[in-house]
Amino acid sequence: MDQPEAEVATKQHTMTHDQATVTGLQALSHIATDDDLFGAFLDQAGTDAADVRAREMSPEFLGFVLDFLMQDDARVIGFAATQGIPPEDVAMARRALPGGDTPEWT
Repeated sequence: MDQPEAEVATKQHTMTHDQATVTGLQALSHIATDDDLFGAFLDQAGTDAADVRAREMSPEFLGFVLDFLMQDDARVIGFAATQGIPPEDVAMARRALPGGDTPEWT
């Protein structure tokens, strides 16, 4: 028997832009606490710590932060474990930020 559409919609887990922003900021904080990881992040971003501080509230920049995190499953799992969230929430947060609606090809 099919469930009414309203019930199905309420069972889908979605993330708001504000929740995704918080997740992105938490991810940035997580990255910044590991010197090696933060160095790799700065290298890939082509920036420095002062620029990171200046751009930390930019939704596009937070999308980049989550993209960086998602390049390695171990990074995602480690971050999710420290935050007590399912690893899938990282990708969900990425989709809620600008540029996150692009198709995944992997």
